[in-house]
Amino acid sequence: MKLTPDVVLMMARYNAWQNKQLQASFATLYREALTQDRGAFFGSILATANHLLWGDSIWMARFTGKGRPPGGFDESTRLTDSAEAWAVERFRLDGEILLWAEKLRAVDLTGPLSWYSGSIGAEVSKPRAQCVLHFFNHQTHHRGQIHGMLTAAGAKGPVSDLIFMPDEGPWL
Repeated sequence: MKLTPDVVLMMARYNAWQNKQLQASFATLYREALTQDRGAFFGSILATANHLLWGDSIWMARFTGKGRPPGGFDESTRLTDSAEAWAVERFRLDGEILLWAEKLRAVDLTGPLSWYSGSIGAEVSKPRAQCVLHFFNHQTHHRGQIHGMLTAAGAKGPVSDLIFMPDEGPWL
């Protein structure tokens, strides 16, 4: 399968749809439920959501050449301190991702993408299309973890099946 701008745009819309649902689920829980360590890799619902926000910001910085978020991997779980602050930053970033995807051309998915990875302490170069696929796969992976934690906390998890995504927005 070849990655196309249309697939990237669909996944950007999916990302925004999923995050909008997460925001609604977060709003049903008390802060304590969002910050409770649930034994997940990043501990809590909010910490995992923050890591995902940070990771998306890092990838967008690599894709667009714009500034990267503060801190590194170790600080990624503390990017925001509340569900409300997370929702504001998530809305902003999802808008940026959608705008990027809407302008993407096939040529933008070719060639290598190179960066310094602080996580492994080395220069990395991978095919750009593979990096974009990883970007969306990473989102899905961590939203799955969040879904499990939301369910364990007694909240309703988002509908995550791509086939049930509304055909029309609003995505944000």
